[in-house]
Amino acid sequence: MSIATSYPLLEVFWTILIFFGFVVWIWILFTVFADLFRRQDIGGWGKAGWIIFVVIFPFLGVFVYLIAEHKGLSERSLRQQESAKAEMDQYVRSVAGKSDPTQQIAKGEELLRSGAITQAEFDQIKKRALAT
Repeated sequence: MSIATSYPLLEVFWTILIFFGFVVWIWILFTVFADLFRRQDIGGWGKAGWIIFVVIFPFLGVFVYLIAEHKGLSERSLRQQESAKAEMDQYVRSVAGKSDPTQQIAKGEELLRSGAITQAEFDQIKKRALAT
């Protein structure tokens, strides 16, 4: 009972706001460091300078980096996403196997003759192959 009176509702809201603000700042900090290590346009000394600035002045350093490098940060992030999508598309194409309907039906007939599948399963394979 005394806990409720010693810690009023507004202080609970203030604590939650501070906590989520800290979580957002940590997220931005990770974004800044990830962008710094991903960059190819500055050398090691430039990266070290930014890291030192962010470590010495945590809030100011993060916000200055975001203001100074916002355009490059978004471009690099977009390039990385496009690269990841292209790699995933290439992987999917490589494992998907491009076979035409006649090959699928021939393979199904082979499986049917060997007894690995039933006539109903062969009909389903044939139907799917002809639908594509």
